[in-house]
Order: sequence, then structure tokens, then C-alpha cells
Amino acid sequence: MKTRNNKLLVIVCTIFIFTANTFAQQIQVTGIVTDAQTRELIVGATVTEKGSKKGTVTDTKGRYSITTQHGKKLVISFIGYEKKEVVVKSEYIDVALTPDQKALEEVVVVGYASQRMISTVGAISVADVADVKVSNYNQPSSFMPVMIKRVQPDAEEYGSYKENRFLSAKEQALSTFSLDVDAASYGNMRRMINMGQKPPKDAIRVEELINYFSYDYPKPTGKDPVSINTETSICPWDATHRLVKIGVKAREIPSENLPASNFVFLLDVSGSMDVPNKLELVKSSIKLLTNNLRKTDRVAIVVYAGAAGVVLESTEGTDKQKIMEAVDGLHAGGSTAGGAGIQLAYKIAEKNFIENGNNRIVLCTDGDFNVGVSSNNELESLIESKRKTGVYLTVLGYGMGNYKDNKLQILAEKGNGNHAYIDNIQEANKVLVNEFGSTMYTVAKDVKIQVEFNPAQVNAYRLIGYESRLLNKEDFNDDTKDAGELGSGHTVTALYEIIPAGVKNTYGGVDNLKYQTNNNTTNNVQPNNSSELLTVKLRYKFPNSDSSNKMEVPVLMSDINKKPSSDFKFIMAVSMFGQLLRESDFKGNSSYDKVIELANNGIGNDTHGYRREFVRLVESVNQLDK
Repeated sequence: MKTRNNKLLVIVCTIFIFTANTFAQQIQVTGIVTDAQTRELIVGATVTEKGSKKGTVTDTKGRYSITTQHGKKLVISFIGYEKKEVVVKSEYIDVALTPDQKALEEVVVVGYASQRMISTVGAISVADVADVKVSNYNQPSSFMPVMIKRVQPDAEEYGSYKENRFLSAKEQALSTFSLDVDAASYGNMRRMINMGQKPPKDAIRVEELINYFSYDYPKPTGKDPVSINTETSICPWDATHRLVKIGVKAREIPSENLPASNFVFLLDVSGSMDVPNKLELVKSSIKLLTNNLRKTDRVAIVVYAGAAGVVLESTEGTDKQKIMEAVDGLHAGGSTAGGAGIQLAYKIAEKNFIENGNNRIVLCTDGDFNVGVSSNNELESLIESKRKTGVYLTVLGYGMGNYKDNKLQILAEKGNGNHAYIDNIQEANKVLVNEFGSTMYTVAKDVKIQVEFNPAQVNAYRLIGYESRLLNKEDFNDDTKDAGELGSGHTVTALYEIIPAGVKNTYGGVDNLKYQTNNNTTNNVQPNNSSELLTVKLRYKFPNSDSSNKMEVPVLMSDINKKPSSDFKFIMAVSMFGQLLRESDFKGNSSYDKVIELANNGIGNDTHGYRREFVRLVESVNQLDK
């Protein structure tokens, strides 16, 4: 009997030990997170192990992967959905989140809403959003909605500017500007259109609409980190004119070869950020970026409201849970001491500076600075004083109602940085994951372009967009003059509309001079009757250099292509759309129908669906105008 009891005891102990070991064993749990009602994938949902520091976020396909144990609980959450807990019983767990009905009563669905949703909402102002309730919505597959809380009346601010006009090739043969990679205007425009609004004119910067998209330009092959591509065709809104496209492609650095990064996340936690499409979207964005960090990277987090403070000292990039915990602990409230936050962020970045590395501040804000250094002139002076530290600046704009686009433009232009507008988690994924290298790693700085036009072939020309980036002709050879930065793999495009020699300039011009026989004021040189239309010159500096390098490419009259490439057709369509939204003096016979036709012919290899989304936006505006 005793022997039998001993055997039973051994068996029980063995089973217990086996069971304990099984439940204590580390396993990799994977799965997808979806909307319980629509079955759409949820991008950017947070998945954490309850009671521990482990956590991750879902990728662009709604997938997650986390190391945990049998019997542990996973907590899954996302903006606008009820939090859910599941017990780990297998290595594959799919989770369906239920929309939070209480939250839905206070939100309106925007982001990638379909045209049907827009026509249901109709034309509304920001002030009206508080009264809108959405009980049903449709959206393109693979795109998720963004939930927007009640907002205050419209207090958004945009810098006003006059669009570039036609200039005489004889009198002003040189056109000079700083190359710009910002694309914030596009995301902001999309947000407004998806809410059933036409954007205000000053919110539209045509070059930023064009440069939201990537194009298939030749990669650099020599010592220069950039390549220049040109293409000329007939102007679609005036057949007597020509369009010249200048495309620049930056060298792409493989992710494994990217330099070590010293990131400082500078996060606005003031009261104006206390809505889901601001601080909560900022937190989700930072988590997406955190997933890309390596052991060699370091991250610090600085926040500002009424005052500025450090919530995370510089931390190794692989300590992701520590970073995410710091992000999760953020709450909004108080006034906005943005200037103080910027100063502290630069101090932290300089303290942890990595030689020959990527030292960068990532500012996330709605731009509503109202304490301390807050005026546009003060901010410009502050950023210019910090530019020589070798620390770059990425500005990510969030929110609606009180968005201060004008302030963020100044910060990006003066701080050796770039500017994007994040209206939903998909845009955060585009900027911080899909375009991680081009957003965060500079391969060429102070990039300037100067175009010389041949007056024998060109009567007049105008640069489309880049109004805030114009330079004096002397600035091109001045290495002390600040200009734009290009990130790894970036493509940047500029367009010139040309009135050929012999074609009348109906947009102005001057009478022949009475006391001079030669109207060419450029060194009094007679027009060159060569076959060249123009010459593109580009200057750049390597990131760690103060001396520029020059590249030069001529464009011939014979290069005019009556059958433009798919990319060029799409660029023409985007340019035409921007000019229509701005009610440009030079839109000619543009129309939304022509934009749609051109864009459809130029969709090409649209891997992420961004070009098709553009067509949907144009169709929506076309309906709003009827």
C-alpha cells in the first residue's frame, strides 16, 4: 500500500513539474487584431503582457508578435475601442476589438473615409464636428478610421504667400531655390477633404502635394549622393506651354548600415493635445517608431506643457518596453511652453551626441505655443541659433481646430529638418516605418537648385510652388546659406512651366525699353542660340561637411516628350489639383475631370495605394463643388 502511494506521489509530482515547466516556458505568440464589426485590420493597436514590461504594437497588416508564457494575460487596446484581455493558451491568438460606443457618440470618423461617407456628412466646418454622430461608415480595405473628439471652433493658422509668377528669361535668366522634402500640406489637405471641407488656399503648398509621393527616378551611381532626372512635355492646362520636371533621387542606405541614432522625442502634452487624434495618436506613432530602434540607437523623451521636463533619460533602443511605458504614462493638461521644450530637447540631444551618428529631435505637436518663446520671429531665432549643433529636427503636426501650420513650417525650414502632418495611424506608419530612412537619416544637406534659362528658347517661366524656399541668385554659391536636406532614398520633384520663345506671354511682361537695345541684363550677353532649353545646377553638402559640391545637367529642346512617363502624368495631375484648390491665376483650362483622367493614366505601380487614394480625394472635391 505504501509502495503504491509512493508511486502515485511520484506521478503527481512529475505531472505537476511538467505542467509548471510547460506554463513557465517562454513562447512566441503571434496573431492579428481586427475590428469586431467590420473585420478590418487595426494598425497600431497596443499588445502588452499584463503585469510585466513586455509590449508591442500591430504592424501595417494588423499583426503582432510577443514573447510570453502559457497562462499569462495579454491586454489589447486601441483608440476608440474597448480594451480586451485574453489568456495565453496557444501560440496563435487573433483578437477582435469592439468599438467603444460611448466614445463613438463623441467622435466623427475621418482619415481614409470613403466618398460615400463624405457625401453623408456633407460640407461641415470644424466648429460643427461636435454635433456630428456617425452610426455607420464605409472605407477602402486596409485603411482604418481615426476617431476625432469634440473640438473647439476653428483657430488654425497658415502662412499667406503669393504664388510665383512668370518671369522673363531675358531679364531674370536664373531661378534659385532650396529643395524641399516636406509633405505636411498633403496630409492636412486630406484630413479636411475627408471631413467634407475644401482646404483654405493658404493650406495648399503645391510642391508638398507633389512630394508626398515617391517616383521612379534613377539611383545615384557615382560619388554624388544624389542623381538628377529631367523630363519635358506639353503643359496639360495650356498646350502652348511646356512643363519641365526636375527630379532628384537621394542615395538609399540599407537599414543595417544606417548610422547609430540619438533621438529625442519632444512631445507636446499641453491641454490642447487632450483629444484622441492628438496625444493618443502621438503615443501610437512613437510606438511604431520604437519598433524600428536597434541596440545602437538611443532615445530620450522630453515633454512640455506649462513647463518642460524629461520623462525618459537617454535609453538604449532595445529597451522598448521601458520606452513604451514612458509613452503610455503621458497625460495632457496645461498651457504650452513650446520654446522651453525645444531648448531642453536640444540640451538633451547635445548631451548624448553621437559623433558621425544621426542626432535628431522628433517634435510632435499641434503647434499651439502660447507661453514663453512663442511668436514666429522668436521661434525662428531660437531654431537658427540651434542649427549649428549638428542636431536635426523632424516636425510632426497633429490635430485640428487649433493647428498652427505656420509655426511648424518655420521650425522645419529653419531647423535643418522636415515637416509631416499625421492625421491617422496609417500616415504615422508611412512616415515613421515605410519611410523611416528618408524621414530620419540625412544623406545630403543644404541642397539648392539653380536653373539657367536660355532666352533664345524661353520667353518666360515660372516655378510651381516653393514660394517659401526661394533664394537670391547669389545664395547658390554661398556655402553659409542654409537650404534643404535630403534623407536616405528620398525623391524630390520641382516643376517649371515654360512659355516658349515666340509664344506670347498673356500673363504680363513689359514693353521694349526705350533707351537700351539689349534687354538681357545678365552680364549684357546676347542670347545663346544653342539647342539647350535650360541648365539645371545643384549644390549639396555631405552631412558632416561645410563645403558644397556642384552638379550640372543640361536640358535640350529635343528632349520634349509628347508621351510623358506615368510618373510625369501623375505629377501633372497633382500639380493641376493643387492649383485648382488654390484658385491659381495660372490654372488655365484645368478641371477636376482632367486631374482624374491624368492621375488614372499615371497610377503605375501603386504598391501602397497612395495614388488611388489621391484619385478618391479629387473625386470627393469634385462632388463638393457641384
